[in-house]
Amino acid sequence: MTKFIFVTGGVLSSLGKGITSASIATILKQSGQRVSMLKIDPYLNVDPGTMSPLEHGEVFVTADGAETDLDLGNYERFIDTTLSAKNNFTTGQVYQSVIKREREGGYLGKTIQVVPHVVDEIKSRIFAAGSDYEFLIVELGGTVGDIEGLPFMEAIREIRHELPKTNTMNIHVTLVPYISAAGELKTKPTQHSVQELRRIGITPHMLVCRSERPLPKELKKKLAMSCDIDNNAVIEAGDAQSIYQVPMNFLKEGILTPICEHFGINLKPNMEKWETLVKHIILPQDEVTIAFVGKYLDLKESYKSLTEALIHAGAHLNTKVNINWCDSERIEDVGAYEVIKNSDAILVAGGFGHRGVEGKLQAIEYARVNNIPYLGICLGMQLAVIEYARNVLGLKDANSIEFDTETPNPLIYLIDEFLDQSGNKQLRTHESPMGGTMRLGEYPFTPKKGTKLQKAYGDKETYYERHRHRYEANPTYKEALEKAGMIISGESAGLIEAVELKDHKWFVGVQFHPEFTSHLETPNPIILAFVKQAVK
Repeated sequence: MTKFIFVTGGVLSSLGKGITSASIATILKQSGQRVSMLKIDPYLNVDPGTMSPLEHGEVFVTADGAETDLDLGNYERFIDTTLSAKNNFTTGQVYQSVIKREREGGYLGKTIQVVPHVVDEIKSRIFAAGSDYEFLIVELGGTVGDIEGLPFMEAIREIRHELPKTNTMNIHVTLVPYISAAGELKTKPTQHSVQELRRIGITPHMLVCRSERPLPKELKKKLAMSCDIDNNAVIEAGDAQSIYQVPMNFLKEGILTPICEHFGINLKPNMEKWETLVKHIILPQDEVTIAFVGKYLDLKESYKSLTEALIHAGAHLNTKVNINWCDSERIEDVGAYEVIKNSDAILVAGGFGHRGVEGKLQAIEYARVNNIPYLGICLGMQLAVIEYARNVLGLKDANSIEFDTETPNPLIYLIDEFLDQSGNKQLRTHESPMGGTMRLGEYPFTPKKGTKLQKAYGDKETYYERHRHRYEANPTYKEALEKAGMIISGESAGLIEAVELKDHKWFVGVQFHPEFTSHLETPNPIILAFVKQAVK
């Protein structure tokens, strides 16, 4: 029977529930357990796909095409696995399912209520995510006491009654603030948070206490006594030099002892490889600087998977990857050299909309002309094609129909129809609603023999990467581009997946998002190859 660990948060948000959950899952996985994870988001949006990056940070895309919370990215990166749509759900999805069932007569004319109908839907989704695993770590977004979170709290409470006591564990992540004027760490916010949790009917078995200062033994004892928790189950979670250090810190804090005692099991994690990679992140031998050209630079969370993928590559190369954040709009004002100079390589990330595009094009031209290693991802590949068409093929009006629907040379266009993951035909025009017309999730591609793409990935016929975009490179121009020295190095059912330059040290653009499949223990091949080039 699956064992469930529910992770809730108290006092305030952004305490690191996701990293805490992923770290516990990592320890269990490295102990030989079959582990999966679930993130519950209490907001009413069906998914974060149409939210602004400023509102929600990055949208993480799963292999089966679900647009999910960025915490799922952390989960995959930590436990080196592939998650799916069932590993993240929102209040919007729960209500959508319940109302659909009611409309179809599934409740046989009963009055539909939060308890039991909405709560039952939540429980069935939790059980579905946990089936076939020894452990399911469930992270509930938000903070205890939020109105939106109450049905989920009720579901957690009920599951504890439905399963044997030793099959569910509640972990509460909370804040122990340091008041500098008083020179003291304060336990009262944690006590109040636990009281609120118990008022709802949930008693935590463990406290993970975020604090900027070490917690003295006496303070831990005080928390244990006031919150009715075993002394060894008050775990300190101080700031770490790297998020990947957190599992090691938890082990030093003795987090396994209360977990093993609670579930009546004996676990011995093998963290040797993990520890080596973390050492390479914290004390690397080399360092390299990559110019990261984007437009959402005020919110670095928009590029979370990509910055983490660079860290993974650096860890395997024992190299610190410094990021030179380059605002593409600033490049438009002062030129590429002024912003990018002294960087070892250039990366142009994905994005939507026209703003900052000319700056990205200038950065791409700078990389191409000066023989600087370049990686373009999604829009970064599309713009590499446009830049090449304008400046090498001489098609000065080359553009994407995303930016100019009337362009006479649509190097990037909307294909009228394509097969989605299920093999169903999808129709798209530039007037189609944004949420439903993207190529989303995992698609196969074939690397061309002898290319940099193939050298990075290997000799297999087919590889899989994840997509999140509406527009495609136009194959009408393939012959002209190739004649001028651009190699189409990856294709998927006739769609252009990757491009390279023949007479360049290392210049690659990929239509997919390689960062979504990069994990600490298994870095993404093309990102690893890119960072390797930057180190040379």
